Amino acid sequence: MNAALQILKILAELYPNAGPELHFTSPFETLVATILSAQCTDRQVNKVTPALFAAFPSAAAIAPLEPSDLEPYIRGCGVYHNKAKNIVLACRLICEKFGGEIPKTLEELQSLPGVGRKTANVVYANAFGGDAIAVDTHVFRVSNRLGLAHAKDVLHTELELQKVIPKADWSKAHHWLIWHGRRVCAARSPKCEGCALRSLCEHDNAQKKA
Repeated sequence: MNAALQILKILAELYPNAGPELHFTSPFETLVATILSAQCTDRQVNKVTPALFAAFPSAAAIAPLEPSDLEPYIRGCGVYHNKAKNIVLACRLICEKFGGEIPKTLEELQSLPGVGRKTANVVYANAFGGDAIAVDTHVFRVSNRLGLAHAKDVLHTELELQKVIPKADWSKAHHWLIWHGRRVCAARSPKCEGCALRSLCEHDNAQKKA
């Protein structure tokens, strides 16, 4: 078994219940919560979305609004002016072009305002069960430290991960890497001494040789 598959096996054993930490119950909620999570913690988004979704339970409910109508509901999520604008514009396009339903393909998802590749991958995987690796800051950091990828940006990290991770595991590996990044492999002061992946970690091995 090569190092990448060994790492994935250990991650799967460490985090058998890994999954989204954002709360959502529909493709619409998945999309909006993911847009709100940019530059914001999942915990904070989860504080905001119950009242938001109770007031506006669908794209059709948001489409007639002005961004200023939405802002009071999402003020706690940071960069809320821009997020409100993108959510309203996305919901209008969803109603105009997709019959009020969240589109199911990556290309169509990325056509929505405020939806980049990472957000599209998250929605595609979690709302529709598609195979995708969404590369956020945790996935980028952990995969490059471990040596699963050797890339300087999120796009090339995603493409490299697709080559070493079996497609059926893409979405699960996304969550394994996020959970490991939040619980062990932090950006500052990673808990290397107690890490189950230490012997396989390129970053830690390089530090020992330095």
